[in-house]
Amino acid sequence: MTASSHDTRPAASAAAFPDHFLFGSATAAYQIEGAAHEDGRGPSIWDTFSHTPGRVLHGDTGDVACDHYHRLDADLDLMARLGLDAYRFSISWPRILPTGRGAVNQRGLDFYRRLADGLRDRGITPLATLYHWDLPQALQDAGGWGSRDTSAAFADYAGIVGDALGDRIGMWTTLNEPWCSAFLGHASGVHAPGITDPVIALRAAHHLNLAHGLALQALRERVPSTSEFSVSLNLQAVRPDRPEDADAVRRIDALANRVFTGPMLAGAYPEDLLADTASVTDWSFVQDGDLAAIHQPLDAIGINFYSTSRVREWDGVGASNHSAGHNDSSASPWPGADSVQFLPQPGPYTDMGWNIDPSGLYELIMRMHRENPGTALMITENGAAFPDIVSADGRIHDPERIDYLRRHLAVVLQTIAEGADVRGYYAWSLMDNFEWAYGYDKRFGLVHIDFDTLERTPKDSALWYSRLARTRMLEG
Repeated sequence: MTASSHDTRPAASAAAFPDHFLFGSATAAYQIEGAAHEDGRGPSIWDTFSHTPGRVLHGDTGDVACDHYHRLDADLDLMARLGLDAYRFSISWPRILPTGRGAVNQRGLDFYRRLADGLRDRGITPLATLYHWDLPQALQDAGGWGSRDTSAAFADYAGIVGDALGDRIGMWTTLNEPWCSAFLGHASGVHAPGITDPVIALRAAHHLNLAHGLALQALRERVPSTSEFSVSLNLQAVRPDRPEDADAVRRIDALANRVFTGPMLAGAYPEDLLADTASVTDWSFVQDGDLAAIHQPLDAIGINFYSTSRVREWDGVGASNHSAGHNDSSASPWPGADSVQFLPQPGPYTDMGWNIDPSGLYELIMRMHRENPGTALMITENGAAFPDIVSADGRIHDPERIDYLRRHLAVVLQTIAEGADVRGYYAWSLMDNFEWAYGYDKRFGLVHIDFDTLERTPKDSALWYSRLARTRMLEG
Protein backbone atom coordinates (compact mmCIF):
# COMPACT_ATOMS: atom_id res chain seq x y z
CA MET A 1 0.00 0.00 0.00
CA THR A 2 1.45 3.37 -0.96
CA ALA A 3 1.60 6.37 1.33
CA SER A 4 -0.94 8.24 -0.76
CA SER A 5 -3.47 5.47 -0.27
CA HIS A 6 -3.69 6.42 3.40
CA ASP A 7 -5.18 9.78 2.45
CA THR A 8 -8.68 8.40 2.03
CA ARG A 9 -11.84 8.20 4.04
CA PRO A 10 -12.60 4.89 5.72
CA ALA A 11 -15.71 3.00 4.80
CA ALA A 12 -18.62 3.14 7.21
CA SER A 13 -17.86 -0.44 8.16
CA ALA A 14 -14.35 0.44 9.39
CA ALA A 15 -13.21 -1.45 12.47
CA ALA A 16 -13.77 0.14 15.85
CA PHE A 17 -10.93 1.57 17.89
CA PRO A 18 -9.64 -0.69 20.67
CA ASP A 19 -11.42 -0.47 23.99
CA HIS A 20 -8.31 0.88 25.73
CA PHE A 21 -7.80 3.67 23.15
CA LEU A 22 -8.18 7.16 24.68
CA PHE A 23 -10.07 9.89 22.85
CA GLY A 24 -8.96 13.18 24.33
CA SER A 25 -8.31 16.81 23.63
CA ALA A 26 -5.39 19.07 24.44
CA THR A 27 -4.67 22.63 25.56
CA ALA A 28 -1.79 24.70 26.91
CA ALA A 29 -1.78 26.88 30.02
CA TYR A 30 -0.82 30.22 28.49
CA GLN A 31 -3.22 29.72 25.60
CA ILE A 32 -6.37 29.27 27.72
CA GLU A 33 -5.92 30.05 31.42
CA GLY A 34 -5.76 33.83 31.58
CA ALA A 35 -5.42 35.16 35.16
CA ALA A 36 -1.93 36.17 34.14
CA HIS A 37 -1.42 38.43 37.14
CA GLU A 38 -3.50 36.66 39.76
CA ASP A 39 -2.95 34.38 42.73
CA GLY A 40 0.82 34.73 42.75
CA ARG A 41 1.59 33.79 39.14
CA GLY A 42 4.83 35.30 37.87
CA PRO A 43 5.51 36.53 34.32
CA SER A 44 6.61 34.15 31.59
CA ILE A 45 8.52 34.75 28.38
CA TRP A 46 5.20 34.69 26.53
CA ASP A 47 3.84 37.48 28.73
CA THR A 48 6.88 39.55 27.83
CA PHE A 49 6.82 38.58 24.15
CA SER A 50 3.11 39.18 23.63
CA HIS A 51 3.32 42.60 25.30
CA THR A 52 6.17 43.64 23.01
CA PRO A 53 4.75 45.69 20.12
CA GLY A 54 4.92 43.94 16.77
CA ARG A 55 5.50 40.45 18.11
CA VAL A 56 1.92 39.11 18.08
CA LEU A 57 -0.80 39.76 15.52
CA HIS A 58 -3.12 42.61 16.53
CA GLY A 59 -1.13 43.03 19.76
CA ASP A 60 -3.07 40.16 21.34
CA THR A 61 -1.90 38.71 24.66
CA GLY A 62 -2.78 35.77 26.89
CA ASP A 63 -3.75 38.00 29.81
CA VAL A 64 -7.35 36.74 29.72
CA ALA A 65 -7.32 34.16 26.91
CA CYS A 66 -10.29 31.81 27.51
CA ASP A 67 -10.42 32.65 31.23
CA HIS A 68 -10.16 28.92 31.97
CA TYR A 69 -8.64 29.71 35.36
CA HIS A 70 -11.93 31.22 36.54
CA ARG A 71 -14.21 28.91 34.53
CA LEU A 72 -12.59 25.62 35.47
CA ASP A 73 -15.68 23.79 36.73
CA ALA A 74 -17.79 24.77 33.73
CA ASP A 75 -15.04 23.68 31.36
CA LEU A 76 -14.70 20.36 33.17
CA ASP A 77 -18.45 19.83 32.86
CA LEU A 78 -18.18 20.61 29.15
CA MET A 79 -15.50 17.96 28.71
CA ALA A 80 -17.68 15.46 30.53
CA ARG A 81 -20.66 16.26 28.30
CA LEU A 82 -18.47 15.67 25.26
CA GLY A 83 -17.58 12.25 26.64
CA LEU A 84 -13.81 12.72 26.54
CA ASP A 85 -11.74 9.83 27.83
CA ALA A 86 -8.70 11.99 28.55
CA TYR A 87 -7.51 15.58 28.70
CA ARG A 88 -3.98 16.79 28.06
CA PHE A 89 -3.20 20.10 29.75
CA SER A 90 -0.02 21.91 30.63
CA ILE A 91 1.07 23.16 34.03
CA SER A 92 2.23 26.76 34.11
CA TRP A 93 5.75 26.84 35.53
CA PRO A 94 5.45 30.52 36.63
CA ARG A 95 2.15 29.75 38.37
CA ILE A 96 3.98 27.20 40.54
CA LEU A 97 7.33 29.00 40.88
CA PRO A 98 6.84 32.69 40.01
CA THR A 99 10.56 33.23 39.41
CA GLY A 100 11.31 29.69 38.25
CA ARG A 101 13.01 28.74 41.51
CA GLY A 102 12.59 29.28 45.20
CA ALA A 103 9.34 29.60 47.12
CA VAL A 104 6.41 27.55 45.87
CA ASN A 105 3.16 29.33 45.10
CA GLN A 106 0.63 27.15 46.88
CA ARG A 107 -2.32 28.77 45.11
CA GLY A 108 -0.87 27.61 41.80
CA LEU A 109 -0.56 24.03 42.97
CA ASP A 110 -4.09 24.19 44.38
CA PHE A 111 -5.46 25.13 40.95
CA TYR A 112 -3.94 22.06 39.32
CA ARG A 113 -5.09 19.86 42.20
CA ARG A 114 -8.65 21.05 41.53
CA LEU A 115 -8.16 20.46 37.82
CA ALA A 116 -6.82 16.92 38.27
CA ASP A 117 -9.46 16.04 40.88
CA GLY A 118 -12.21 17.48 38.70
CA LEU A 119 -11.11 15.37 35.76
CA ARG A 120 -10.90 12.19 37.81
CA ASP A 121 -14.30 12.86 39.39
CA ARG A 122 -15.77 13.02 35.89
CA GLY A 123 -14.03 9.86 34.69
CA ILE A 124 -11.52 11.73 32.51
CA THR A 125 -7.87 10.67 32.56
CA PRO A 126 -5.49 13.60 33.16
CA LEU A 127 -2.28 13.86 31.12
CA ALA A 128 -0.08 16.66 32.43
CA THR A 129 2.57 18.40 30.34
CA LEU A 130 5.24 20.08 32.46
CA TYR A 131 6.43 22.56 29.83
CA HIS A 132 4.43 24.11 27.02
CA TRP A 133 6.69 27.11 26.31
CA ASP A 134 5.93 29.41 29.28
CA LEU A 135 9.42 29.73 30.80
CA PRO A 136 9.44 32.03 33.84
CA GLN A 137 10.82 35.40 32.73
CA ALA A 138 13.26 35.50 35.65
CA LEU A 139 14.97 32.38 34.28
CA GLN A 140 15.12 33.94 30.83
CA ASP A 141 16.79 36.97 32.35
CA ALA A 142 19.41 34.59 33.75
CA GLY A 143 20.09 32.98 30.35
CA GLY A 144 16.96 30.93 29.64
CA TRP A 145 17.35 27.73 27.67
CA GLY A 146 20.74 28.98 26.54
CA SER A 147 21.95 28.19 30.06
CA ARG A 148 22.26 24.66 31.42
CA ASP A 149 21.16 26.00 34.83
CA THR A 150 17.66 26.16 33.38
CA SER A 151 17.73 22.38 32.91
CA ALA A 152 18.47 21.94 36.61
CA ALA A 153 15.74 24.42 37.53
CA PHE A 154 13.28 22.45 35.40
CA ALA A 155 14.17 19.25 37.24
CA ASP A 156 13.54 20.98 40.56
CA TYR A 157 10.19 22.22 39.28
CA ALA A 158 9.29 18.71 38.07
CA GLY A 159 10.06 17.33 41.50
CA ILE A 160 7.84 19.90 43.21
CA VAL A 161 4.95 19.14 40.87
CA GLY A 162 5.50 15.41 41.25
CA ASP A 163 5.39 15.66 45.03
CA ALA A 164 2.20 17.71 44.92
CA LEU A 165 0.26 15.98 42.15
CA GLY A 166 1.75 12.52 41.74
CA ASP A 167 -1.13 10.92 43.62
CA ARG A 168 -3.64 12.49 41.22
CA ILE A 169 -1.94 12.33 37.83
CA GLY A 170 -0.72 9.03 36.39
CA MET A 171 0.40 10.21 32.93
CA TRP A 172 3.15 12.79 32.44
CA THR A 173 4.72 14.55 29.48
CA THR A 174 7.95 16.45 30.05
CA LEU A 175 8.17 18.84 27.08
CA ASN A 176 5.85 19.93 24.32
CA GLU A 177 7.49 20.47 20.93
CA PRO A 178 11.02 21.35 22.05
CA TRP A 179 11.82 22.09 18.38
CA CYS A 180 9.58 25.15 18.55
CA SER A 181 11.08 26.25 21.87
CA ALA A 182 14.63 25.92 20.57
CA PHE A 183 14.44 27.00 16.95
CA LEU A 184 11.37 29.24 16.62
CA GLY A 185 12.26 30.84 19.93
CA HIS A 186 16.01 31.22 19.46
CA ALA A 187 16.85 30.97 15.73
CA SER A 188 14.04 32.56 13.70
CA GLY A 189 12.76 34.52 16.71
CA VAL A 190 9.07 34.28 15.81
CA HIS A 191 8.25 32.72 19.19
CA ALA A 192 9.24 33.79 22.67
CA PRO A 193 11.84 34.80 23.73
CA GLY A 194 12.37 36.17 20.21
CA ILE A 195 16.10 35.51 19.86
CA THR A 196 17.79 35.10 16.47
CA ASP A 197 21.07 33.36 17.26
CA PRO A 198 21.70 29.88 15.78
CA VAL A 199 24.36 29.07 18.38
CA ILE A 200 21.97 29.78 21.25
CA ALA A 201 19.27 27.80 19.41
CA LEU A 202 21.43 24.66 19.34
CA ARG A 203 22.44 25.19 22.95
CA ALA A 204 18.76 25.54 23.82
CA ALA A 205 17.95 22.29 22.02
CA HIS A 206 20.55 20.46 24.11
CA HIS A 207 19.44 22.04 27.36
CA LEU A 208 15.82 21.14 26.60
CA ASN A 209 16.95 17.56 26.01
CA LEU A 210 18.84 17.63 29.29
CA ALA A 211 15.83 19.12 31.09
CA HIS A 212 13.70 16.27 29.76
CA GLY A 213 16.03 13.64 31.15
CA LEU A 214 16.57 15.31 34.52
CA ALA A 215 12.83 15.88 34.93
CA LEU A 216 12.10 12.21 34.29
CA GLN A 217 14.58 11.24 36.97
CA ALA A 218 13.03 13.72 39.41
CA LEU A 219 9.50 12.51 38.69
CA ARG A 220 10.38 8.84 39.03
CA GLU A 221 11.79 9.50 42.49
CA ARG A 222 8.51 11.04 43.64
CA VAL A 223 5.47 9.64 41.85
CA PRO A 224 3.93 6.15 42.10
CA SER A 225 5.66 3.39 40.17
CA THR A 226 2.52 2.89 38.11
CA SER A 227 2.93 6.34 36.51
CA GLU A 228 3.64 6.62 32.78
CA PHE A 229 6.03 9.04 31.13
CA SER A 230 6.27 10.55 27.67
CA VAL A 231 7.47 13.51 25.61
CA SER A 232 5.54 15.28 22.83
CA LEU A 233 7.53 15.94 19.66
CA ASN A 234 6.32 17.79 16.58
CA LEU A 235 8.00 15.29 14.29
CA GLN A 236 8.13 16.37 10.68
CA ALA A 237 7.40 14.29 7.59
CA VAL A 238 9.88 15.71 5.08
CA ARG A 239 9.75 14.79 1.40
CA PRO A 240 12.24 15.50 -1.40
CA ASP A 241 11.14 17.57 -4.37
CA ARG A 242 13.39 15.51 -6.68
CA PRO A 243 15.44 12.35 -6.24
CA GLU A 244 18.60 14.46 -6.02
CA ASP A 245 17.18 16.27 -2.97
CA ALA A 246 17.67 13.34 -0.59
CA ASP A 247 20.45 15.16 1.25
CA ALA A 248 18.20 18.16 1.83
CA VAL A 249 15.69 15.79 3.47
CA ARG A 250 18.47 14.30 5.60
CA ARG A 251 19.58 17.74 6.83
CA ILE A 252 16.10 18.83 7.83
CA ASP A 253 15.28 15.45 9.37
CA ALA A 254 18.36 15.82 11.56
CA LEU A 255 17.35 19.31 12.76
CA ALA A 256 13.62 18.67 13.01
CA ASN A 257 13.50 15.14 14.39
CA ARG A 258 16.77 13.43 15.22
CA VAL A 259 18.20 16.29 17.28
CA PHE A 260 15.65 15.14 19.89
CA THR A 261 14.97 11.48 19.12
CA GLY A 262 18.71 10.76 18.93
CA PRO A 263 19.63 11.65 22.52
CA MET A 264 16.21 10.93 24.06
CA LEU A 265 15.61 7.54 22.46
CA ALA A 266 19.07 6.31 21.44
CA GLY A 267 21.45 8.14 23.77
CA ALA A 268 23.46 10.05 21.16
CA TYR A 269 23.31 13.00 18.81
CA PRO A 270 23.45 11.91 15.16
CA GLU A 271 26.92 12.25 13.67
CA ASP A 272 25.54 13.90 10.53
CA LEU A 273 23.80 16.56 12.65
CA LEU A 274 27.07 17.38 14.39
CA ALA A 275 28.85 17.57 11.03
CA ASP A 276 26.13 19.71 9.41
CA THR A 277 26.26 22.25 12.24
CA ALA A 278 30.02 22.23 12.84
CA SER A 279 30.31 25.67 11.22
CA VAL A 280 27.74 26.98 13.72
CA THR A 281 28.97 25.40 16.97
CA ASP A 282 31.42 22.79 18.24
CA TRP A 283 28.78 21.38 20.64
CA SER A 284 31.15 21.87 23.58
CA PHE A 285 28.11 22.61 25.73
CA VAL A 286 27.43 18.85 25.79
CA GLN A 287 29.17 17.72 28.96
CA ASP A 288 30.19 14.30 30.20
CA GLY A 289 27.17 12.46 31.51
CA ASP A 290 24.61 14.59 29.67
CA LEU A 291 23.65 11.95 27.14
CA ALA A 292 23.17 9.31 29.81
CA ALA A 293 20.99 11.73 31.76
CA ILE A 294 18.88 12.50 28.67
CA HIS A 295 18.45 8.86 27.63
CA GLN A 296 15.75 7.83 30.13
CA PRO A 297 13.13 5.10 29.64
CA LEU A 298 9.83 6.29 28.18
CA ASP A 299 6.47 4.57 28.29
CA ALA A 300 5.17 6.46 25.27
CA ILE A 301 6.24 8.83 22.53
CA GLY A 302 3.83 11.66 21.78
CA ILE A 303 3.53 12.70 18.15
CA ASN A 304 2.19 16.15 17.28
CA PHE A 305 1.28 16.38 13.60
CA TYR A 306 -0.30 19.02 11.38
CA SER A 307 1.27 19.03 7.91
CA THR A 308 4.17 17.84 5.77
CA SER A 309 7.19 19.58 4.21
CA ARG A 310 8.77 19.42 0.76
CA VAL A 311 12.39 20.47 0.33
CA ARG A 312 15.10 20.75 -2.28
CA GLU A 313 18.67 21.90 -2.52
CA TRP A 314 18.48 25.64 -3.01
CA ASP A 315 19.99 26.78 -6.29
CA GLY A 316 20.19 30.40 -5.15
CA VAL A 317 17.27 31.49 -7.31
CA GLY A 318 14.32 33.01 -5.51
CA ALA A 319 13.66 33.03 -1.78
CA SER A 320 14.84 30.15 0.36
CA ASN A 321 11.45 30.08 2.15
CA HIS A 322 13.09 28.75 5.28
CA SER A 323 10.15 29.59 7.52
CA ALA A 324 8.30 26.40 6.56
CA GLY A 325 4.93 27.77 7.58
CA HIS A 326 5.92 29.27 10.94
CA ASN A 327 5.44 33.02 10.40
CA ASP A 328 7.74 35.26 8.41
CA SER A 329 11.24 36.00 9.62
CA SER A 330 14.47 37.10 8.00
CA ALA A 331 16.26 34.58 10.22
CA SER A 332 16.17 30.84 9.58
CA PRO A 333 15.03 28.27 12.15
CA TRP A 334 17.37 25.73 10.51
CA PRO A 335 20.98 26.27 11.67
CA GLY A 336 23.47 24.69 9.28
CA ALA A 337 20.84 24.09 6.58
CA ASP A 338 21.04 27.32 4.60
CA SER A 339 21.29 25.32 1.39
CA VAL A 340 17.82 23.83 1.86
CA GLN A 341 14.75 25.41 0.30
CA PHE A 342 11.21 24.75 1.52
CA LEU A 343 8.71 24.58 -1.32
CA PRO A 344 4.98 25.26 -1.37
CA GLN A 345 2.88 22.18 -0.83
CA PRO A 346 -0.17 21.25 -2.90
CA GLY A 347 -3.50 21.88 -1.18
CA PRO A 348 -5.96 21.68 0.34
CA TYR A 349 -4.85 23.93 3.17
CA THR A 350 -5.99 24.91 6.64
CA ASP A 351 -6.39 28.53 7.70
CA MET A 352 -2.75 28.41 8.82
CA GLY A 353 -1.72 27.82 5.22
CA TRP A 354 -0.60 24.29 6.16
CA ASN A 355 -1.26 21.51 3.69
CA ILE A 356 -3.59 18.67 4.65
CA ASP A 357 -1.86 15.33 4.08
CA PRO A 358 -2.72 12.49 6.49
CA SER A 359 -0.15 10.25 4.80
CA GLY A 360 2.49 12.19 6.71
CA LEU A 361 0.99 11.04 9.99
CA TYR A 362 1.04 7.47 8.72
CA GLU A 363 4.74 7.78 7.89
CA LEU A 364 5.64 9.18 11.29
CA ILE A 365 3.66 6.63 13.29
CA MET A 366 5.13 3.72 11.37
CA ARG A 367 8.64 5.18 11.60
CA MET A 368 8.41 5.56 15.38
CA HIS A 369 6.92 2.06 15.58
CA ARG A 370 9.83 0.58 13.62
CA GLU A 371 12.56 2.55 15.39
CA ASN A 372 11.21 2.12 18.92
CA PRO A 373 9.68 -1.34 19.26
CA GLY A 374 8.01 -1.87 22.59
CA THR A 375 7.32 1.82 23.19
CA ALA A 376 3.71 2.93 22.94
CA LEU A 377 2.70 5.91 20.80
CA MET A 378 0.16 8.66 21.34
CA ILE A 379 -1.06 11.35 18.96
CA THR A 380 -0.77 14.17 21.47
CA GLU A 381 -1.79 16.91 19.03
CA ASN A 382 -3.59 16.89 15.70
CA GLY A 383 -6.12 19.38 14.43
CA ALA A 384 -6.82 22.24 12.06
CA ALA A 385 -7.63 25.94 12.07
CA PHE A 386 -10.47 27.12 9.87
CA PRO A 387 -12.28 30.50 9.72
CA ASP A 388 -15.33 29.37 11.68
CA ILE A 389 -18.53 31.38 11.48
CA VAL A 390 -21.46 31.36 13.89
CA SER A 391 -24.52 30.60 11.75
CA ALA A 392 -27.95 32.16 12.11
CA ASP A 393 -29.03 29.07 14.04
CA GLY A 394 -26.30 29.75 16.61
CA ARG A 395 -24.28 26.72 15.57
CA ILE A 396 -20.80 26.50 14.11
CA HIS A 397 -20.86 24.22 11.10
CA ASP A 398 -17.26 23.15 10.42
CA PRO A 399 -17.34 20.25 7.95
CA GLU A 400 -13.73 20.90 6.92
CA ARG A 401 -12.53 20.21 10.47
CA ILE A 402 -14.64 17.06 10.73
CA ASP A 403 -13.16 15.84 7.46
CA TYR A 404 -9.64 16.65 8.68
CA LEU A 405 -10.13 14.74 11.92
CA ARG A 406 -11.83 11.81 10.20
CA ARG A 407 -9.06 11.38 7.65
CA HIS A 408 -6.28 11.52 10.25
CA LEU A 409 -8.09 9.16 12.60
CA ALA A 410 -8.52 6.75 9.68
CA VAL A 411 -4.74 6.73 9.39
CA VAL A 412 -4.41 6.00 13.10
CA LEU A 413 -6.77 3.04 12.71
CA GLN A 414 -4.72 1.79 9.78
CA THR A 415 -1.45 1.94 11.73
CA ILE A 416 -3.04 0.03 14.61
CA ALA A 417 -4.16 -2.61 12.13
CA GLU A 418 -0.57 -2.81 10.90
CA GLY A 419 0.77 -3.41 14.39
CA ALA A 420 1.58 0.03 15.77
CA ASP A 421 0.80 0.40 19.48
CA VAL A 422 -1.07 3.71 19.35
CA ARG A 423 -2.80 4.29 22.67
CA GLY A 424 -4.67 7.56 22.18
CA TYR A 425 -5.52 10.64 20.15
CA TYR A 426 -5.72 14.16 21.57
CA ALA A 427 -7.49 16.60 19.27
CA TRP A 428 -5.96 20.06 19.17
CA SER A 429 -7.60 21.90 20.61
CA LEU A 430 -10.43 21.61 23.10
CA MET A 431 -11.31 25.25 22.53
CA ASP A 432 -10.31 28.23 20.42
CA ASN A 433 -7.47 29.99 22.17
CA PHE A 434 -4.47 32.30 22.01
CA GLU A 435 -2.60 30.87 19.03
CA TRP A 436 0.84 32.23 19.93
CA ALA A 437 2.18 34.75 17.37
CA TYR A 438 -1.15 34.60 15.51
CA GLY A 439 -3.05 35.87 18.56
CA TYR A 440 -6.77 35.10 18.38
CA ASP A 441 -6.88 35.11 14.59
CA LYS A 442 -6.68 31.32 14.12
CA ARG A 443 -9.29 28.95 15.53
CA PHE A 444 -8.30 25.34 16.21
CA GLY A 445 -10.96 24.52 18.78
CA LEU A 446 -13.63 21.88 18.88
CA VAL A 447 -15.43 24.43 21.05
CA HIS A 448 -15.98 27.96 19.77
CA ILE A 449 -15.01 30.83 22.06
CA ASP A 450 -16.62 34.24 21.67
CA PHE A 451 -13.65 36.32 22.79
CA ASP A 452 -15.93 39.25 23.67
CA THR A 453 -18.24 37.30 25.99
CA LEU A 454 -16.11 34.15 26.50
CA GLU A 455 -19.20 32.06 25.80
CA ARG A 456 -18.43 28.44 24.88
CA THR A 457 -20.31 26.78 22.01
CA PRO A 458 -19.43 23.24 20.86
CA LYS A 459 -18.93 23.19 17.09
CA ASP A 460 -20.31 20.45 14.88
CA SER A 461 -16.83 18.89 15.07
CA ALA A 462 -17.13 18.65 18.86
CA LEU A 463 -20.46 16.82 18.53
CA TRP A 464 -18.97 14.51 15.89
CA TYR A 465 -15.93 13.80 18.07
CA SER A 466 -18.19 13.20 21.06
CA ARG A 467 -20.10 10.52 19.14
CA LEU A 468 -16.82 8.92 18.10
CA ALA A 469 -15.57 8.85 21.70
CA ARG A 470 -18.76 7.12 22.80
CA THR A 471 -19.19 4.64 19.93
CA ARG A 472 -15.47 4.10 19.14
CA MET A 473 -16.52 3.55 15.53
CA LEU A 474 -15.14 5.80 12.79
CA GLU A 475 -17.90 6.22 10.27
CA GLY A 476 -17.45 7.28 6.66
